[in-house]
Amino acid sequence: MDILGNLLNGLGHALSPVNLLLLGAGVLMGMVVGVMPGLGPSAGLAILLPLTFGMDPGGAIVMLAAVYYGAMYGGTITSVLINTPGESATVASTFDGYPLAKQGRAGPALVMAALASFVAGTVGTLLLSLAAPATAAVAASFGPPELFLVVMAGLLALIVIVGRNMVLGAVSALLGFCLATVGIDVGGGEQRYTFGSTELINGIDFIPVAIGLFGVGEVLWTLYNGGHLERLRYFDVRARGGRFWPTAQDWVESRWSMVRGSILGFFVGCAPGAGATVASLMSYSVEKSVSKKPERFGKGAMPGLVGPEAANNAATSGAMVPLLTLGLPGSSATAVLLAGFLMWGLQPGPLLMEQNPEFAWGLIASMYLGNAVLLALNVFCVPVFATIARVPFHVLAPIVVVMCVLGTYAVNNSIVEVGIMLACGVLGFFMRRFGLVPAATVIALVLGPLAEETLRQTLIISGGGFGIFVQRPTSIALLCVLGLLLALPLAVRTARARRRPPKDPEPDSGQGAGEDGSGEHIVDRALESPPER
Repeated sequence: MDILGNLLNGLGHALSPVNLLLLGAGVLMGMVVGVMPGLGPSAGLAILLPLTFGMDPGGAIVMLAAVYYGAMYGGTITSVLINTPGESATVASTFDGYPLAKQGRAGPALVMAALASFVAGTVGTLLLSLAAPATAAVAASFGPPELFLVVMAGLLALIVIVGRNMVLGAVSALLGFCLATVGIDVGGGEQRYTFGSTELINGIDFIPVAIGLFGVGEVLWTLYNGGHLERLRYFDVRARGGRFWPTAQDWVESRWSMVRGSILGFFVGCAPGAGATVASLMSYSVEKSVSKKPERFGKGAMPGLVGPEAANNAATSGAMVPLLTLGLPGSSATAVLLAGFLMWGLQPGPLLMEQNPEFAWGLIASMYLGNAVLLALNVFCVPVFATIARVPFHVLAPIVVVMCVLGTYAVNNSIVEVGIMLACGVLGFFMRRFGLVPAATVIALVLGPLAEETLRQTLIISGGGFGIFVQRPTSIALLCVLGLLLALPLAVRTARARRRPPKDPEPDSGQGAGEDGSGEHIVDRALESPPER
């Protein structure tokens, strides 16, 4: 009953005229960000975060959360129409979405994807309402040792899941921890790595680093990859014969795909580091496995589009569970949201729902409303959003860079931070070039101060001994989780080596998916690549 009462109070907060306006604006901006190839939720949130400076925290988080899940669907439009994912979480949507468009069924494909997003968002938000209070109640009993181990487990999970190589992932995280040490040492009061600059006394702010790595870095990477030279093919979103809406058969064969994708996506999204990309790819594999006609996958099977689309949208709700209850961002996008919390003077964690119930439950309630707004925009405004995908990259790139510069400068009116942002843009390019993981760097930068503080508190309590980590059952359980995460890559590598068939000497047929058009080898490669920008 407490959950229902809190949700109704949050709904009253979310239904205020100002918050409804911000909700609509956030969904709209999120979809615009999502349809721009090269941008994604992380880059969009990082660029838009400075706009919330000085806003009411309740309205600001409603808008940014709307941008987050709006961008998830926005990437589907380009995935279906031009076979170009707007961001990595919609890679799986290209496997069957693009073949459907080539069959003249782009309209039904986009409408079914919109319905899947709505169902998944509603299911995910309902599960969030149930899971968040229970998780917060457990986390409220955590002391400094447990909090330190939670931070380490979350970061290690990210490194294991998103990195091709654990060493490169660890190096990326170490870089973030190094950046987090710049500024005043809270424990001793000494300056660390400021090089005499007064601008660095308060440390390196998260915003210029995130904007540089995800915004400018993406522009440079796209230029280097030649993505700006690719010729794009466009499709009318109206199906041949004037049929825009899906058929009854589309709905019947996809209804359980929505349910499976929604549940799978939520629980995968709860795992730090997994994110929407892993959820969507896992859902695609599940749908093909349970299908009675797996040979249709990769050739225009509606469940092959609906399942991944439901999973990647439900994962956004799942990612909110560790963020709100533990203060632990599970992806680069939720790391940007965490930075927003801190900028507004709020500390996400076990006490957030007790000390700021209007804020927390207003956010959850706004996600219910946002899904309805998203559905309406998706169904009736798809042709308008599709035109954004036609913007040439030589026009889009300067706009993105200018927005990055203005957004960074607007936070503290600091030229030094603009320089840091541009330097991080170059760093982000080289990280992508050499297989490092920018998301791990960003999350380590955000979690670094918390990790340092909780480790110091733990050692003060124990008198400098590390035995405190094995004195409580919760700490022992978390240490076991850390051990499992360390063993996971070895187990996966061994299993793949046993499963791997002999190499076929025949050359690749050149199909966009696997040799049979199924997209299986794309799934394998995508699972090994960084899922979140």
